[in-house]
Amino acid sequence: MIKRIQSRENAWFKSLVKLSASARERRLRGRAILDGPHLIEAWRAGGGVAEAIVASETGSSRPEVRALLESAAAETRVLLPDRLFDALAQVVTPVGILAVIATPAPASVPEEIGDAILLEGLQDAGNLGSILRTAAAAAIARIFLSPGSAFAWSPKVLRAGMGAHFALSIHENVPLETLARRCRGRLIATDAHGGRPLDAVDLTGPVAWIFGNEGAGISPGLASVATDRLHVPMPGMAESLNVAAAAAICLFEQVRQRRARRPG
Repeated sequence: MIKRIQSRENAWFKSLVKLSASARERRLRGRAILDGPHLIEAWRAGGGVAEAIVASETGSSRPEVRALLESAAAETRVLLPDRLFDALAQVVTPVGILAVIATPAPASVPEEIGDAILLEGLQDAGNLGSILRTAAAAAIARIFLSPGSAFAWSPKVLRAGMGAHFALSIHENVPLETLARRCRGRLIATDAHGGRPLDAVDLTGPVAWIFGNEGAGISPGLASVATDRLHVPMPGMAESLNVAAAAAICLFEQVRQRRARRPG
């Protein structure tokens, strides 16, 4: 059954407006908002059940939106006038559908950690989402974020991740120096100006990568527990790379080496 809400004074709608407008509210309530068919389809493909699917009247005229509103697994289905839906939209030009989900809990952390990514103080939502997308493409499932990092389930990170979140185990507010001691393979700190070149190191075994804050880089304490320091060779004029670009290069050098080592 699809409910229709017409008034801004509706208690359920007011609660949803608060959730859409406040990162603090989403953290406290353990909820995330998926904006658009692509993210909802990715959630649905993993068997997820939304707390609510919400569509605008204009959006519901689109076949893909109408199909999701009517058939995606959800506890509640709501149709809103465009004027109400626009108060919830996370983008300037909304497609006309969003879902509210409980933020997935990560898998438990094993005693020994193999392949993983440790992100310290990463602030930019676009960078974080891009790194998550790259990690999913490189089949690295465990992501650990330090306190003070961007919220992994914010709308901007979700959009940049393009559904990668649902293939990953994302751990937030993790004391990375303590966690680092549980890594059983190489623990690699990336450094724009120091350490060995990326392609000079064997990456075929377990690797936990450390990527730091966009401006400050990796803290001395976390860098001190790394087993290796690597940099991406840059023969051109650029002083450094965007952290998301550097992460993509590092992870796919690892993929390249592992593919090259396979028999046949």
